[in-house]
Order: sequence, then structure tokens, then C-alpha cells
Amino acid sequence: MKKILAIFASLAIAGAAHAGCGKTVENKGSLSKYDAAAKTIVVKDGSKEATLTLTPTSTVSGKDGKPVAIESLEGKDVVVVSEHNKIQSVKAS
Repeated sequence: MKKILAIFASLAIAGAAHAGCGKTVENKGSLSKYDAAAKTIVVKDGSKEATLTLTPTSTVSGKDGKPVAIESLEGKDVVVVSEHNKIQSVKAS
């Protein structure tokens, strides 16, 4: 019985560790570069740069909240929400 409880306890701990932290990061700045081949963007805020990766679930929207092509935001101010450098949303600001 103790072995079974030990196995379940270790599985529960392993499952919690695998779930991830869920911490999101918000980057504000100018979308200085879009690389279609690598599916990455570079957001520049002063001297800081963040290289982030677009995913199939990433959403891109204009100031009005309607979907736009990521290319149309190049050179404009954006707010990017990401988790572990994987983009969740890009919005023109």
C-alpha cells in the first residue's frame, strides 16, 4: 500500500512540475523586425530588444481590435503578450 501511495505522490509532483509556470510577459515598443521564415518578431523599446516567436495560436490585431496581418504592424508601436518567448497576442497601440 505504501508503494502505491508513493507512486501516486511522485506522479502528482511530476504533473505539477510539467504544468509550467503560466507567467506572461508584456513587451511594449516598436515592432522593428518581422522574419516570416523564422516566424519571429523583434520588439524594440529604447535600447532593449526582445525576440519573440509567433505560434499558430498567436493573435494579431490593430488598434480597433480587428485581426490584421503582422506585416502591417512593422515599424509601429505594439503591445506583445508572451509566455516563454511564445507570442499569445500582438496588438497595435
